[in-house]
Amino acid sequence: MRGLEVFMFSPKVKFDRTFYKRLKEYSGISGYSSVEEFVVHVLEKEIEKLRDADSEEMIKKRLKGLGYIS
Repeated sequence: MRGLEVFMFSPKVKFDRTFYKRLKEYSGISGYSSVEEFVVHVLEKEIEKLRDADSEEMIKKRLKGLGYIS
């Protein structure tokens, strides 16, 4: 029951309506069963890239390339 409890009270991410519609469209095109599955998969891939980075400087460079920081 503990695992279910943790899942039920986990943080949620909110998207604006327009962006969510795009996520829904592209997750369907890509063959994912849900927007949540698509978002988790994409984020896991990005986290893996960052985890494999050689240094903090490499992480900053990748985040800048993605437009997350300037």
